[in-house]
Amino acid sequence: MKQSFIKQKGSSRLTLFFAGWGMGEGLLAPLPEGTDDVMLCFDYRDLQFDSAPLAAYASIRVVAWSMGVWVAGRVLPSLALPWEHALAFNGTPWPVDDLRGIPESIFKGTLDNLSEQTLSKFRRRMCGSAPALKDFLQHAPDRSWETLRDELAVLYEAITRTGPATDWHWDKAFIGTEDHIFPSANQLRAWENLTTQTVHAAHYDADCIRQLAEGKETLWINH
Repeated sequence: MKQSFIKQKGSSRLTLFFAGWGMGEGLLAPLPEGTDDVMLCFDYRDLQFDSAPLAAYASIRVVAWSMGVWVAGRVLPSLALPWEHALAFNGTPWPVDDLRGIPESIFKGTLDNLSEQTLSKFRRRMCGSAPALKDFLQHAPDRSWETLRDELAVLYEAITRTGPATDWHWDKAFIGTEDHIFPSANQLRAWENLTTQTVHAAHYDADCIRQLAEGKETLWINH
């Protein structure tokens, strides 16, 4: 995977953000002054994670969105680092699952039929509205649909081979009631034993994603 510091100012605390499928560095740009250091993980055409840049931090918060929830749950459990809190948004440890994630027929259909046209349709469903789509496209990654297909194929193979990523401890899950990628009912089933908070949001919600990356204190408190 790619790991990029979106903000690196020498803070003692890091927000480690795992993006969803098909993303790039623009997902979190720009972040306001005063934000802790932020590292973005994305482009999961390989699932190798380099923990060396994290060694300098006294405290690490983890945020994961969409497919990033499974990726984080796969690569982080073996690392002995100063984890503080971990929040999930619109994703589950069972990303390909008829009851707790994306129904397998939909996931496989997306992979098998991916093209420029079907990618555009996916992004419309992901964003939920024309204004949200316009916002997303302003920060969309400069990547071809072929590289996104390759990334999705790697994820599908890894998920079907290794199964759900349930060894990582999440503190709270935010569930978008208008999510048409990870259905909200499936998310609620997946997180039935965890503190959850429903929000009026589509799968991609710029405000939620940026507030989580900024470390808004109200979002990090369990209630």
